[in-house]
Amino acid sequence: MTLKEFDVSIPCCHYFYELTKIPHGSRNEKAISDYVVQFAKDHNLKYKQDEVYNVIIWKDASKGYENAEPLILQAHMDMVNEKIKESDHDFEKDPLDLYEEDGWLHARGTTLGGDDGNGVAYMLAILEDDTLAHPTLTCIFTTMEEIGLIGATYLTKEDVSANRMISLDGGGEVYTSTTSAGGINAFLRLPLTWEENTDPTYLVKVRGLTGGHSGGEIHKEKGNANVIGARLLKELQLNDIDVQLVSFQGGQKDNAIPREADILFTSTTDENIIKDSINQTTTAIQQELAFSDKDVTVHFSKVDTAPKKFTKDKSDASINYAFLVPDGMQHKSMAIEGLTQASTNLGVIVTDEDTILFDHLIRSAEDSMAMNLFNKMRTLASIYGMNVEANTSIKGWAYSPESEMREIYRKVLKNHNQELIEQATHGGLECGVLKGLNPNLDIITFGPVTEHVHTPEERTNIASFIRSYGLLCEIIQECK
Repeated sequence: MTLKEFDVSIPCCHYFYELTKIPHGSRNEKAISDYVVQFAKDHNLKYKQDEVYNVIIWKDASKGYENAEPLILQAHMDMVNEKIKESDHDFEKDPLDLYEEDGWLHARGTTLGGDDGNGVAYMLAILEDDTLAHPTLTCIFTTMEEIGLIGATYLTKEDVSANRMISLDGGGEVYTSTTSAGGINAFLRLPLTWEENTDPTYLVKVRGLTGGHSGGEIHKEKGNANVIGARLLKELQLNDIDVQLVSFQGGQKDNAIPREADILFTSTTDENIIKDSINQTTTAIQQELAFSDKDVTVHFSKVDTAPKKFTKDKSDASINYAFLVPDGMQHKSMAIEGLTQASTNLGVIVTDEDTILFDHLIRSAEDSMAMNLFNKMRTLASIYGMNVEANTSIKGWAYSPESEMREIYRKVLKNHNQELIEQATHGGLECGVLKGLNPNLDIITFGPVTEHVHTPEERTNIASFIRSYGLLCEIIQECK
């Protein structure tokens, strides 16, 4: 492996290169966490490593900055492990195979781990540099970010005692996030009772939807396979067609808009009447989704008779709940154009022997909005005798019109004849978790130019990586 532009004699490049030798996918961060701890020991820095392998390193202020407000730097250590089909790379033991092409750094056949190896490398280089002028630094290295911000939820208020922070899980060099959504994972389970069945059984398959991230694409009014399936069933009932569920399976992850759903049901109504109703509803849906999901299809067929089905009350409860529950974009921001303020996503429906599960992800930068949506869900669920469970709520990072950290960032960029670009996201960031621990936290996000993150085509612009490190040092020096 020969790297020229990505000069590993430069500290930030050196540490990034070293990190790529250590497998560090989500839930496999012990080795990289131990590497960071050893770094702290080697540089005589105070540190803490917790039970989920988060690491915090502290460094005292440099001369002249003793009275400056302390500063938090933060990044996550885990990466998304994705590779091309032809690759034999073992993410449990193999180092990444780096190469350069047209000014970009890649990993051969795999993700590069710039998300968020870039931030980790920057922090290690800064902690090593005893010539850099800086306030007291708290460097937080988290785990399991890519699978739900899990590591960050183990931090305490004492860990986040400083009132300003640079999250190094950003990108674009001149871009900073100004807000992110919090979230509630809501699990609604209906206990099932069954009865024997001798009636004809039918299968409906919803296909052809584009899906997408439930944070970044929920505002595009994309079709949700689970919602479409519930509508098909409800419109059968509204057309006086007998329906009893056998199974409803749809979606794979609560943070992805579901693209497919398979529904088994029984009916005593004539097959042609059922088919006509489904075709009418399908035609309407196709017209409604012509701009977002033009290839949506519904396949209807008769199958072997199922030996059992939901009892009528459980079937009706399942259909009614899925038909009525809020889904999609619920509120848009009045402060930031184009930003979704609150949304829900019925990401997964699973039927097993004992229950039918409805798995929702609720997002909002305003915690009260997320809780209000959850309260609507559980109120509806109570009508049908469903069990309700909510996972740990991730706090939102609400937009603040004033930010000293943004002004510092703006000033540094202006010195280079560049303008700061502020952007908001409806996705979840660790910033929200930390802001929840310290509501006074003033945050900017920062990072180099990267592309195709979370895919084997991931790449980092080398010139931007090196240049951005210099900008970061300037920002830190301005935190007087």
